[in-house]
Amino acid sequence: MGLRLYFPLGQLLALLLLFLLSTPSLLIAAEQLEKSSNNRCDIFEGSWVFDNSYPLYDASQCPFIDSALNCQNNGRPDTLYLHYKWKPIGCDISRFDGEEFLERNRGKKVMFVGDSLSNNQWQSLWCMLHAAVPNANYTLASRGRITTLFFLEYGVSVMFLKNGFLVSLENRTLRLDTLSGSEEWKGVDVLIFNSYHWWLHTGRLRTWDSYQIGNQTQKDMDVMEAYKIALTTWANWVDSNIDPIKTRVFFQGISTVHYHGAEWNEPGVQDCRGQTKPVEGSNYPGTKPPGDEVVKSVLSNMKKPAILLDIVLLTQLRKDGHPSIYAGGGLDCSHWCLAGVPDTWNQLLYTILLQT
Repeated sequence: MGLRLYFPLGQLLALLLLFLLSTPSLLIAAEQLEKSSNNRCDIFEGSWVFDNSYPLYDASQCPFIDSALNCQNNGRPDTLYLHYKWKPIGCDISRFDGEEFLERNRGKKVMFVGDSLSNNQWQSLWCMLHAAVPNANYTLASRGRITTLFFLEYGVSVMFLKNGFLVSLENRTLRLDTLSGSEEWKGVDVLIFNSYHWWLHTGRLRTWDSYQIGNQTQKDMDVMEAYKIALTTWANWVDSNIDPIKTRVFFQGISTVHYHGAEWNEPGVQDCRGQTKPVEGSNYPGTKPPGDEVVKSVLSNMKKPAILLDIVLLTQLRKDGHPSIYAGGGLDCSHWCLAGVPDTWNQLLYTILLQT
């Protein structure tokens, strides 16, 4: 497994000490804390509970949301999905304070690197920060594949770099041992990486025909094997180039899709259409996506600390949170309405940054 954070504070302080020493034993120590604690709290294990103080912002007041994610504006008639918060078993996560986030990251750069699910989380953070400081001066600029929201008073940059594979795609060949755009990752204070959904594309959506490692090219390879090689290339770059005293590295875990009702014990349901409530409780009937094991395996073998935002379970339970038919065209049971589920991903990110 990748690095997971647990309470109480004493254990987190011990983990922080290990982090500051930058020892390769950090991930091992985290696992030992998990096994030895009699009073632990895994912030990624829990359930969704109704809380009328949510959502954290009004989507109609956020100027940054892509139209396909603005479900209320696209005519979604129900609003119950907006009022759920994530409740870990045995503890609470910090309620997001956007002004404090900006103060703590004054003068820093925060970058999301990945596919459209990274973009989903990035837009969510934009809205959460804008709601906290609605009168703050900001600039929004694009350069190449990077879009940057800059808060002038705080000197904080919140960036998105579109890069769905992390490795290079050249002439419809995925070069599994060569990263794409890694020079852009340097000098950033908080990096949140993501890569998974593009690897699952088939048919006309598939953008590659072959794989290359070194000088060897092959047409056929198990997709999860290729994914693991690519993530290992990324992990080796982190181990070789990141100073964990200066840069925090996160990996956004796998976000669940809901296209088969049988996965949540509703075999008569075709997909996420018409879903208005989460799956109750803290257990999901369906299996975890195959990439989850790959991600945890790669992160557990890293020499430098990389923190997994393990969003698999909390997204599995939210069959109600997708744009569905309210995406401005077509059916979308992969991305997430805003306001919505990605706000919790940012709350978890915020909680971890506060504790470490």
